[in-house]
Amino acid sequence: MSITVYFRELLDLMKMEREEDRQSYQKMTESSTVAERRANGLTWYPIAIRGSEMSRGDYLTVEVERTTHQDIAHQLRFGVSAMLFSNHDHQKDRVEGTVTYQGGNRLKLMLRTDELPEWADNGKLGIDLLFDDNSYDEMQQALKQASALGEKASEGHLVQILTGQKKPSFDTTRQPLVIPRLNTVQQEAVNKILSANELAIVHGPPGTGKTTTLVQAIKALVKQDQQKILVVAPSNAAVDLLSEKLADEGLNVLRVGNPARVSERLMSLTLDSKMAEHASMKEVKRLKKQAGEYKNMAHKYKRNFGKAEREQRKALFDEAHKIMKEVDKTEQYITDDLIAKAQVVTATLVGANHYTVRNVRYHTVVIDEAGQALEPACWIPLIKADKVVFAGDHCQLPPTIKSNEAARKGLSNTLLEKCVALHPETVVLLEEQYRMNEMIMGYSSAVFYQDKLKAHHTVADHRLFPQDVPLSFVDTAGCGFDEKQEGTSTTNPEEASFLFKHLSQLVAAWQAQSSSAAFPEIAIISPYKQQVYLLQEQLQHAPELLPHAANISVNTIDSFQGQERDIVYISMTRSNADNNIGFLADIRRMNVAMTRAKKKLVVVGDSGTLSQLPFYADFIAYAEARNAYQSAWEFMDL
Repeated sequence: MSITVYFRELLDLMKMEREEDRQSYQKMTESSTVAERRANGLTWYPIAIRGSEMSRGDYLTVEVERTTHQDIAHQLRFGVSAMLFSNHDHQKDRVEGTVTYQGGNRLKLMLRTDELPEWADNGKLGIDLLFDDNSYDEMQQALKQASALGEKASEGHLVQILTGQKKPSFDTTRQPLVIPRLNTVQQEAVNKILSANELAIVHGPPGTGKTTTLVQAIKALVKQDQQKILVVAPSNAAVDLLSEKLADEGLNVLRVGNPARVSERLMSLTLDSKMAEHASMKEVKRLKKQAGEYKNMAHKYKRNFGKAEREQRKALFDEAHKIMKEVDKTEQYITDDLIAKAQVVTATLVGANHYTVRNVRYHTVVIDEAGQALEPACWIPLIKADKVVFAGDHCQLPPTIKSNEAARKGLSNTLLEKCVALHPETVVLLEEQYRMNEMIMGYSSAVFYQDKLKAHHTVADHRLFPQDVPLSFVDTAGCGFDEKQEGTSTTNPEEASFLFKHLSQLVAAWQAQSSSAAFPEIAIISPYKQQVYLLQEQLQHAPELLPHAANISVNTIDSFQGQERDIVYISMTRSNADNNIGFLADIRRMNVAMTRAKKKLVVVGDSGTLSQLPFYADFIAYAEARNAYQSAWEFMDL
């Protein structure tokens, strides 16, 4: 397929996704009340304005705080478009802007105006999330640029390799680097990255130390190439983790955008924080104050004034504008200085195109969690570099896609997957895992990783207590635990209450054996949101577990990607006469679920319904062969 056709198809898929996303946003917002939008995480209301200042391009930035409903999760993030509105007359009283900072219950909104509207003084104010056209525009632009770049013989080299037009090359003359703290395969991955001229891939199954390997590789790349590296990931959480670990290794890291975790360490790596520390910042503050004073003086001239006053007012505004141009210049100088000194720039995929770093070129771009990265978003950083390192696991969760049609037509197929298939010589599979007992690991290894995973000797046989079997499939077939449809989700109340019975018994057995040890960390997960709500509610009615509630987390599978716990329970939920398993058929999601446990994995489900899919039939056979199959009937008289 030609490069032009390749990118044209991606642009078409992106268009479908954008349309689907826009429609679902409209459904959520059209004719919805402020309270409904707030509950859906689209609105902060009410808010108070805590401060305002002039910012680049003469815009006004306001800092606001949400004053109530602070526990509601929301989608207002750095870089999104949002709108300040007055509930007094929401239709007219509104001004759009961009979120330039969000942390805790405060955010800064750069308004597309140079002064606060008069209505901001009366009526209650709120902030509404607007449809995120910006991200789609960035992706569309990147695809067009990549397509044009790919047509150029030398500059388009990386594009040609990633689209399968050319083969990648390696520098075979390099002396391998020895890093004693890494195992043999991790060192092989680092050396593959160092010797690659255009492309290297680290395939990191659960618990294999992918982040540790990547951090050492980036450190070695900085030393080897003496050039700036861009490190990106689809989620803020993944960017934060890498930023912190790279800074701990002594690298000069610049975090573009707002960290999701508000820690002192991360904040000190951000552009805002580094700018505040910069020697030239005193001058910026002085100039901003001066511009503000001129504006205030100009505002003293009321609407009904004569020619002289009008001229005076204009002169004051002109002076303020002139000063703000000076501020822009100085801020740009500070930003350029900080970027020049940074060894590593970290951002989300879309954040890599933030105006402060938009025109920066890099030698290498590292894309972490590439198995969850939408391909069009990957092209935003890719067109800024000559070489790419993908790290991730395409056998775990895929990217979230709203349009089923776009997903079916290929948008769910990530660039990581395509490159693993196109260029297997660039891939190193990390084979030694440091998380799970080998019995828990075994099934996933056989199905997803060609049976290549090995459990490190420190974890291979660790279990809750000496006689405990680390794996258990508890079969609810024939117990009459039928699923119930709750809107678009599914629940199974009897399976949920049985799960807590089983867990209480396990905890009692653990306490009898290990009274002095710290209480284990426990996760209870289900693929179905409504089942999760039900499990969370039922936990409140399990008196023997409540004293340990701080150690028990109940959530969806997706929210546990990248995490681990001592004990993991999976409530499979589906149990019906039609043998319908719905999206349990997505076995990559189950791979994530089954590989979170360190010492004990308990899967509760109906073998009759589950066995319709070979993946589950084989898992049940795997459990039986290891004396890890139990029928729920054995526990029914408890």
